[in-house]
Amino acid sequence: MKPSSSIRRAAGAALVALSLTAAATACSHSSTGSSSGGSAASSGTYVIWDPYAQFDTGTPWVQLLDTCGSQAGVSVKRTAFDTTQLTSKELLAAQQGVSPDVLIADNPVISTLASAGVLTTTAKTNIDTGAIAPNLLAAGQLNGQTYGIPIGANTLALYYNKNILKAANVDPASITNWATLTAALGKVKAIGKTPITFSAIGTEEGSFQFEPWFWGAGANLTDLSSPQAVAALSLWTTWMKDGYAPNSVLGDTQPDNWQTFAAGNTAFSENGTWELAAAQKGTFPFGIIDIPAENGGPAPTPTGGEFVTIPVQSDTSRYATSEKIVKCLSSADNAYTTDTTLSYIGASTAVQTKQGQNNPALAPWISAVHTAKGRTSDNLGTKYPKISQQMWTAVQSALTGSASPQAALSTAQSAAQSAIG
Repeated sequence: MKPSSSIRRAAGAALVALSLTAAATACSHSSTGSSSGGSAASSGTYVIWDPYAQFDTGTPWVQLLDTCGSQAGVSVKRTAFDTTQLTSKELLAAQQGVSPDVLIADNPVISTLASAGVLTTTAKTNIDTGAIAPNLLAAGQLNGQTYGIPIGANTLALYYNKNILKAANVDPASITNWATLTAALGKVKAIGKTPITFSAIGTEEGSFQFEPWFWGAGANLTDLSSPQAVAALSLWTTWMKDGYAPNSVLGDTQPDNWQTFAAGNTAFSENGTWELAAAQKGTFPFGIIDIPAENGGPAPTPTGGEFVTIPVQSDTSRYATSEKIVKCLSSADNAYTTDTTLSYIGASTAVQTKQGQNNPALAPWISAVHTAKGRTSDNLGTKYPKISQQMWTAVQSALTGSASPQAALSTAQSAAQSAIG
């Protein structure tokens, strides 16, 4: 869930399902460059839409799209959109029968597009998903069907300031569960430094950052008010009450959270793969550890990243060429280059192994991705955005003191049940 032009995407994308119908209805004009008809299916122009507006013509990503098109015997017409705009435009394009041939979309909206009948299944288009890690592929699955292939993934871990931990006499290797982490935060506070920062903002970013603690307690998104869920929110609430986390977390985005950590007076930051380059250019030595589960071991963390999909076409003979393009984009060599560009971890063991060999600093991120899970996994699909909204609302209520963790989560569960029916 990279918070830049390629991932404030994930912050808003999971919510887009709440307004997809309205967005599609509100659009009154055709998407530019979306027509996919005209010439023979094995030649001509194939249209690709992606959410990587930061990459212009001439960049390696766009060059790769052209190369994959050439290898498939066609030319490629590529258009980049902001993620929320992309989803709305694809829904409208599908209604008008002018969907792109290949659509690259943020993983939380895959189930929404699939439910709307917009996407083909990988079985229908013969896309091989066998090399993809099952936990990453799950974000693109609904009702036993798979609707694309992940281009890569990012997730969360804890960055730490080595200087501060040394001064506080904290060995990062000793942090294995919530109790040992909380004890470490207490030692940091005792030397006058800020123990930890995270993002508890009232948006999808807030849910994204809370989910490792929620899942790490053993909670399930179908029961926001379980004792495990209450334990997770009580942890954050206690940290706030004890001064271990600053009040600014209530409004901090992930970039805000990072800037606080980068200033050098904070011991830990919950943040993602996308900040590794910034950390390496920083002014102090750092390390990375897994977010611990309540009783030990790494907590499951949510995945960010996109899926390469093939939208439904009236001319089904086009699928064979689209499949060639998708196969090219997701091949190990090309995925490695793309994932490096996007600061993603590969979706297959082959890519992850190559990344680890070429950049040892990625080792903790590869480990985190192994235990990560999609936010729409467990067949939540289009229910997830409604649940997530109630989750971040409960987090805000508890951290501001307007409700106890139990009361906030009970209200959230009731509202989520009403919303999903």
